[in-house]
Amino acid sequence: MKTSWKTELPLLLLVAAMFALAAVSWSTAPDRIPVHWGLNGQVDRYGGKVEGLLLPPVMAAFVYLVMLFLPRIDPGRANYQRFLGAYYALRVAVLVTLAVVTGIIHLSMRGQPVDVPRLVGLTVGGLFFLVGNLMGKIRPNWFVGVRTPWTLSSKRSWTRTHRLAGWVFVLGGLCIMGAGLFRTPAAVGLAVAVMAIGVLGTVVYSYVVWRTDPDRVPPAGTLPSDGAP
Repeated sequence: MKTSWKTELPLLLLVAAMFALAAVSWSTAPDRIPVHWGLNGQVDRYGGKVEGLLLPPVMAAFVYLVMLFLPRIDPGRANYQRFLGAYYALRVAVLVTLAVVTGIIHLSMRGQPVDVPRLVGLTVGGLFFLVGNLMGKIRPNWFVGVRTPWTLSSKRSWTRTHRLAGWVFVLGGLCIMGAGLFRTPAAVGLAVAVMAIGVLGTVVYSYVVWRTDPDRVPPAGTLPSDGAP
């Protein structure tokens, strides 16, 4: 997968900004920093400076590096060029989500009013919604998308499964955003149920489509007859 400074610089600047914010805030930050909130928006766990200030940018840097180098070791790396835009959008969205979480922590430790459940729900739900819209553009590979034994050995299963997964993530994203807005156990339960049932259904569907694909490929090291129904 080809990369350039033109595309990587915004991501690097975002990660660098998170580290810079941690460095600037280190000396004046309290010893107890909010790191987790309940559905009511109240802090239910505190952490130290390492967890509250340093861990988020470290996680962002780790995610950036992993998503940058995964295509280089993927046996299906040639296909990344076919969904380069979608993969880049996914990388940006994940880092922006981590940046929002970082901002929430810094605002909260300064005593600024933040509706954490609503903001987190809208951010994470928006991430799922975006992923849903990108699913249909992802081409076969070993690291990104719905990777079951059946999607990895059948182009038909991969294509149809990702179309279904796209709808699942879009619906799940909307439910997560709704959970953030309403902040009720019922709304959260609905979001969890939609995602759980949707993911399970997607896996089952990938097998059903695989069974009907005459061009499916048997796993490496097995005889062609081993893949027969």
